[in-house]
Amino acid sequence: MNSSRPVPAAAHVVVVGAGVVGLGAAAEAHRRGYRVTVVEQAASVVGASVQNFGHAGVTAQSGPAREYALAARERWLSLGSAAGFAVSRTGTHVVARTSAELRLLEEFAAERGTDEVTLLDAAQTRAAAPVRPEPVVGGAHLPLDLQVDPRTATPALAAWLERQGVAFRWRTAARAVGTGRVETTAGPIEADVVVIAAHHDLDRLLPDVAAQAQLRRCRLHMLRVRPAGAGAGPTGSTGPEFTGPVLTGWSMVRYAGFAACPSVARVADELAATDPEAAAWDVNLMLTPQPDGTLIVGDTHLRTVDAPVFQDEEGYTVLLRLTADLLGTAAGTGLDVVERWQGTYATAPDEFLVTEPEPGVHVAMVTTGIGMTTGLGLAAQVLDRAGLTG
Repeated sequence: MNSSRPVPAAAHVVVVGAGVVGLGAAAEAHRRGYRVTVVEQAASVVGASVQNFGHAGVTAQSGPAREYALAARERWLSLGSAAGFAVSRTGTHVVARTSAELRLLEEFAAERGTDEVTLLDAAQTRAAAPVRPEPVVGGAHLPLDLQVDPRTATPALAAWLERQGVAFRWRTAARAVGTGRVETTAGPIEADVVVIAAHHDLDRLLPDVAAQAQLRRCRLHMLRVRPAGAGAGPTGSTGPEFTGPVLTGWSMVRYAGFAACPSVARVADELAATDPEAAAWDVNLMLTPQPDGTLIVGDTHLRTVDAPVFQDEEGYTVLLRLTADLLGTAAGTGLDVVERWQGTYATAPDEFLVTEPEPGVHVAMVTTGIGMTTGLGLAAQVLDRAGLTG
């Protein structure tokens, strides 16, 4: 659906927010030949787009999220090449530790086909993801998935866009938006099209839109750990070697791609019965390896209107316990915590918030934890909707 408001060929596109969706909109509008200004209240990219795993989990999505993820995959590869940041094509390995989890993977593979899901036996799974041998019963490889460094990819994209002529107004907050205009703390900016990609801060800028969408903040416990014996980099490391991101049963029950499989409810019930403490923290146990030999580990989920900075240590304790069990390290001694932080992302009953509250003003938000996976694809679709066809 395109906006009914005509867009001039030399349109000025103003993007509010320099996260992955905002940068994706800026990159796409620039590629299509429009003049672009990005307004960002922070001095750099500091939000959910750098707080995450760096995992573009394409295969596990369904419906619109799958369409956006496939479109985003193409853009991650092309933008990584242009902007000079690494995009890993190693795919994702999923570890099955019970027969129910393996059955769920078999059902998912039957639905998606071998181009997207390759089933592995226990030995193949352990070779790709060096986890504790028991009780691994099998696994799968998802070759379409990508990985980027979350700390450097979006900042590198922003820097490249600046070099291409996209104007950035850092440390400039949008105070109000309307048709043809963005009021900022540095003065007004005239715009033909406005894209609002302010993430959970939408409730500060457009509170009525946020309230209607039932927008809240999801708070996460996240860690970066160094397994015992891991070296300072992939060469010469004596610790466990990972070829790419690792998902577990806790991950499978979260993603929409698995939701239609008959065994998903059984796996969810099995996990909750086996570890009610982790279930209460709404855990997604996944790992993404970093170039220095560390692993990003997460995460828990707590949905609230605001995101107080204070976190219960129990959430970190649960994640460390689960990770130690998965890797077969001694609890409390086998994992050195390098960093811990609270991730925050926008959450709502629907996965995406796409709306036009005023003519020429387009809201584009990922309202679940798949922004790195889908954000670039969502941004392109919103420009289509706005009539910015290039």
